[in-house]
Amino acid sequence: ETFRNNAVKMFWQKFHPYSSSSAVERIKFCVQESWPEDVLSAALEDICLEKSYQEKCVLVLAHALQSYEEKAQNRKLKAVQCSSSLMPRYQLMVSSVLLTTLPLSFPEILNVYFKKKLEELNTMVDASDENDQLASHELFGRSNVSAWDSKMDIDSQETVISESCTLVKNIGKVVRDFRCLGFTSMTEDSYSSAIIWLLKSKVYELAGDDYRIPVLGSVNKWIQVVPLQFLHALLTYLGDSVDYDSGLSGLKSPLASRPSSFPGIGVPSEALLRWHMRLEYFAYETLQDLRIGKLFEIIVDYPESSPAIEDLKQCLEYTGQHSKLVDSFISSLRYRLLTAGASTNDILHQYVSTIKALRSIDPTGVFLEAVGEPIRDYLRGRKDTIKCIVTMLTDGSGGNTSGGNAGDNLLEELNRDAENQENADYDDHTNIDEKQAWLNSESWEPDPVEADPLKGSRSRR
Repeated sequence: ETFRNNAVKMFWQKFHPYSSSSAVERIKFCVQESWPEDVLSAALEDICLEKSYQEKCVLVLAHALQSYEEKAQNRKLKAVQCSSSLMPRYQLMVSSVLLTTLPLSFPEILNVYFKKKLEELNTMVDASDENDQLASHELFGRSNVSAWDSKMDIDSQETVISESCTLVKNIGKVVRDFRCLGFTSMTEDSYSSAIIWLLKSKVYELAGDDYRIPVLGSVNKWIQVVPLQFLHALLTYLGDSVDYDSGLSGLKSPLASRPSSFPGIGVPSEALLRWHMRLEYFAYETLQDLRIGKLFEIIVDYPESSPAIEDLKQCLEYTGQHSKLVDSFISSLRYRLLTAGASTNDILHQYVSTIKALRSIDPTGVFLEAVGEPIRDYLRGRKDTIKCIVTMLTDGSGGNTSGGNAGDNLLEELNRDAENQENADYDDHTNIDEKQAWLNSESWEPDPVEADPLKGSRSRR
């Protein structure tokens, strides 16, 4: 009761200005550089001191009970049970009191704290990378580099490392204190959501609207440099970094097949590998959704946008969300291309680019089959489709004002389809020997779930 009336009440009062403010006023709080770090640090220090004092009192009581056991042997078992359960019961009471009086805005305060700290760490890393690039540029641009410049670079790197270590230790202390108060789950959720939020922002920043530059490599590098380095330092500080061989069963973890080391980390713990897979999947899914949402523009710019297509292909191989691409792109085609306002020439040019782009994503032709069907159906209903196709084949450009030999491209695709169909018919009517049949059976793979069951894989290819 004393802990509730004194420590807990004072603890929550420190956050009352934010909890009682409006949405606009809360934005002003978040803009302040030292908020909520200063408030959190002061509040945690006060309540942890009070909790530590009461824990000492509980320990004194437990020792008194143990000494009483020696004088009352006939009640020894009962006394031992009472003394050994005092501290866990006290910890449970502290957590219960804090959680039952928790303000609704407190999880938001924790999220703001971890977001600011991770942004600060990311800024340090970005500044360090810029210095490294500048140093490399100067090194290759000048024939000699003074020892003073080299010393300045080393000092700068040491300063960044020292500042980042101090930052992670401060975060680790906050996490450890909240764990002692029973906020383990809430704290982990807060810094997890902050990491995911920062990763999403980084993917959006790197992806942008320039489809001529690959993005996945930069995203993967950033994951290893910022979030994984932070999590490795945090888990090590908290003592949660567990190796594979620490299991009691002696069984090898299935995660042992993952990368054996990360830059600056060495052999990662199982917890860190789980984080890596989680962050990697989220990054691939986020970039995939971005590229699918802009797939119409990407195909318009194809083949200049080949790097974006390759990134999308890798993302789909990792996430397996191919149906999302088909549904989204068909919707975009019907809304933006297959309309009365679009000329038949433009539709044909986009169709050729779609064929080329989707073939690079899926060589089996499953997605091209699904996406191309509505385009072909729409073109059949246009009176000038045959005329435009003949014009494209004879004139080359086919009225394409943007340049490029669209007629040759269309002819190439038509010849490719005819050749594939001819090869398929030939294969169907040719007797192959038993050895070749066995080799074919070993390399056989089922069609994806998106494939049309009425069409075989041979005719599709």
